[in-house]
Amino acid sequence: MKKNHCCVTLLFFAFIAIFSSSYGQSNKNPEPSAPANHVVKGYFSFIIPWVTLSKEGTTTEFEKYTNIGFPVGINIYYNQRFGISYEITPLVQWYKSEGSAPFSKTNNLLFDPGIIFRGNHGFNFVPRLAFETQGRYGFTPVFNKVYLQTKDVDYWFSISFPTRFGNNAPASVGGNLQVGFTFN
Repeated sequence: MKKNHCCVTLLFFAFIAIFSSSYGQSNKNPEPSAPANHVVKGYFSFIIPWVTLSKEGTTTEFEKYTNIGFPVGINIYYNQRFGISYEITPLVQWYKSEGSAPFSKTNNLLFDPGIIFRGNHGFNFVPRLAFETQGRYGFTPVFNKVYLQTKDVDYWFSISFPTRFGNNAPASVGGNLQVGFTFN
């Protein structure tokens, strides 16, 4: 019985020695890991919808009213070529009618998540989904260019083509100009 007890004890310590060298901490320096690819950046911008086309006609900016959007978003970059973006855009509309006092109002809130395809020389393509509080929905292809990079901020502009459906209104396609900056 004493012999079996010694064998079990010896096997137990051998088992511990094998697993402690395989899974335990060692005095060796670990291999350097690859740098993290996930980079999170926030941004702020201004957007002006220049023109909207639908079967009801063409509406241009500054004709009857002026719209300005203030997109705020977060980009999550998974690597040098790909990321995702979450953007929320409140839109303010200013009216100036003949014979009445000018006024303004918050006109719409847009939530438009998208995928970022990063190209060479600061060019990006961002296809976005679009969900508006006015009841419209659709998609917005965005063509983006970073024109100035500093240590703290990237300055960029975008041209986008919002395509919208729903809310008992005809389908429409527009053209927007967006100027913004991303915090590094």
